Amino acid sequence: MSINKKKFKGFSSLAIHAGQHPDPMYAHITPIYASSTYVYDEAEQGARRFSGQEEGYIYSRWGNPTMNEAEEKIAAMETFGLENNGVQLQAKSLLHASGMAAISSLFIATLKKGDKILTHYSLYSGTQDLMKTLLDPLEVEAIIVDLRDLSLAEKYLKEDAKIKMIYLETPANPTLQCVDLEGLSKLAKQYRKLTACDNTFATPYLQQPFKFGIDFIVHSTTKFLNGHGTAIGGVLLGTDIEFMKTKATKTHRLLGGNSNAFEAFLLINGMKTLEVRMQRHCDNAMKVAEFLDAHPAIAKVNYNGLPAHPDFAVSQKQMSHPGAMMSFELKNGFDAGVKFMNKLQLCTRTVSLGTCDTLLSHPASMSHSSIPREQRLEYGITDGLIRLSVGMENIEDILDDFSQALAR
Repeated sequence: MSINKKKFKGFSSLAIHAGQHPDPMYAHITPIYASSTYVYDEAEQGARRFSGQEEGYIYSRWGNPTMNEAEEKIAAMETFGLENNGVQLQAKSLLHASGMAAISSLFIATLKKGDKILTHYSLYSGTQDLMKTLLDPLEVEAIIVDLRDLSLAEKYLKEDAKIKMIYLETPANPTLQCVDLEGLSKLAKQYRKLTACDNTFATPYLQQPFKFGIDFIVHSTTKFLNGHGTAIGGVLLGTDIEFMKTKATKTHRLLGGNSNAFEAFLLINGMKTLEVRMQRHCDNAMKVAEFLDAHPAIAKVNYNGLPAHPDFAVSQKQMSHPGAMMSFELKNGFDAGVKFMNKLQLCTRTVSLGTCDTLLSHPASMSHSSIPREQRLEYGITDGLIRLSVGMENIEDILDDFSQALAR
């Protein structure tokens, strides 16, 4: 029996073993299948595979054994412990070349001319730019409101029948705003709308959007799932298996935003340690948040684990821990943000997140610099805001670096 059929009691056991299938050469670790195409025993077998009568690989843009294990492992993690009418919940995932490729597949597979997306403030800048630059010309409009207000969300759903999807990101980037997945999912079902959630910040170890009725999940697997900053990737998951096997798969293949065997191999090995990595990330993050919250140079800390955060209760309801991401505002604005970044000695100045080392960025001059200042401020992305991905270094060293960087 394939180990993939076993029911696991623990998250790490599943993260290590799910998706594994017996290798014909008895390899312990799933090999990198560096083959662009696959052969057939006979012409009739090729015909059966192309027609879908027989399972099997055809072309690596369409599927690959290494990529397949990564897909099955992520789907298993996002559905771990979840049931539908007493039966283990099933999901299908499609591995992409990047998180943006996964989001693109989601939108193109589900939306058409005239449709609208209802979404909220403080999205990842790439997602917001995609909506404005690519979807707007296709006459797919994004309506941006504060979806933490469920009555406001319902008002838009009730008044605008063209809204097709509610697109969420929680915790959001970089203000760490949290929206109520369960409440918005119930509203979406009431008005027959689709829901999608970017779960990159939380990971399936801390939050499972399918648990709250969300239809689709996307990740940038580049971040915590890989965990080591070694490979770019993304994934789209859905619980409508038929849709995922047909419309979503067709869109994925035609867009050509597929992953590859080497990066899937790196992702697989990163995911095996997700639980133990997240535990250290989270332990450190809470201590860093408390340190920053008490520091006189800091005006505000955006961390869902602090009771003063406006979305503390929502975070507590749907996440098992507030996570490893936070942002904080320096009192003296833009110049203070740049000065702080330049004084860092141990921690890393970069725009990514989710790796073993502590990463910091200054959104106003980096990731969100293309967004007009007035709009940026409306979303809570101030001139002195610093985004922080807390790493796995010893906490004393992280705090020492912050202390010296914040000193006048």
